Amino acid sequence: MESVSGHAQRLTTVTLHLAHMTANLRLLQAQAPGAALWPVIKANAYGHGALPVARHLAGLGYRKVCVADVSEAAALAESGLGLATVILSPPLPEHAAALVTLGCEPVICTEDMANALNAAADKAGRRVPVHIAVDTGMGRVGMRPADTPAFFAACEALPGLAVVGIMSHFASADEADKTVAEAQLGRFQALTAAIGRRPGLQYHMANSAGMLELPGAAFDAVRPGIAMYGLPPSADIANPAAAALRPALEWTTPIVYLKEVPAGTGLSYGHDYHTPAPALIATVPVGYGDGLHRNLSGRMEMIVQGVRCPQVGRITMDLSLLDVTALRGLVHLGDEAVIIGQRGGAAQCADDLAATLGTINYEIVTAITQRVTRRIAT
Repeated sequence: MESVSGHAQRLTTVTLHLAHMTANLRLLQAQAPGAALWPVIKANAYGHGALPVARHLAGLGYRKVCVADVSEAAALAESGLGLATVILSPPLPEHAAALVTLGCEPVICTEDMANALNAAADKAGRRVPVHIAVDTGMGRVGMRPADTPAFFAACEALPGLAVVGIMSHFASADEADKTVAEAQLGRFQALTAAIGRRPGLQYHMANSAGMLELPGAAFDAVRPGIAMYGLPPSADIANPAAAALRPALEWTTPIVYLKEVPAGTGLSYGHDYHTPAPALIATVPVGYGDGLHRNLSGRMEMIVQGVRCPQVGRITMDLSLLDVTALRGLVHLGDEAVIIGQRGGAAQCADDLAATLGTINYEIVTAITQRVTRRIAT
């Protein structure tokens, strides 16, 4: 196993199975065979680690990725990988100079931003590639479809800009009812027909769910996020390809302390939990400071030696407790506790933890903080 950093590592570890990610990308590309695939590595690659994921993508031959903002683009630029970056969240005019310097491909949807980029590009003697965001029904950002042709023409007239993309984003492609998604798709298709084919211009709309559920959404490029990491966008995805996705992430932590306690012992802050019988309690160095949500306290398990062991007491910032009484005489310091992953016949995935919290798998993995060690499986 290869660490992605040479300095002292936190014991709690995310292990990246990059071969799984490769398989997921190939599966997704097969859903959109004629489209360019731009992997989304925002939010620290959905908690997996932006730099190790970016290195892997570069090694596979990908030349363009999507990030959230200019800070993520700057961090990627410092890696020296030479990847082009599409910045999905609209920046502010004050970011124009940095965007030009970094050579990013920002998403824009206001005249102020277009003019600021044009001025910064002119000052630097460069031309900035931009993508125009269109709101087909997501309701967050973007031009109205009816206003887009005029804005496109205005941007084309600015010497410092090169419009290389027109994009939109699905609000509910991951839901069983595709009425809203199909209406959005129809609006974007009408817009592409109105503007037409232009040299160097790529239309793109499909996220993971759009790729899996709406074949007509591929256009010129696709932007897979959660699915490239092996997680389904939702339980409502009907495409059987979703079942073939392979999670790229395991999350583990070692046992650092073991203690026998009598019945009635209060454990962790507030003594919300008392042992109902004599118990063997293990301490593991993972807590909400690592992204293990405090509201999972007493509602989850970890897998030790293939056995599900209940987490007991409140999850704290740095430490959590497990009842490993079932492994008395078998468990030792340093034994691995699996938070996400599979050992023996026992498995726990991000969707399991998400279901307990009433949230989505995206939040579980993106919440894993940067202090958690990332390692590459070998």
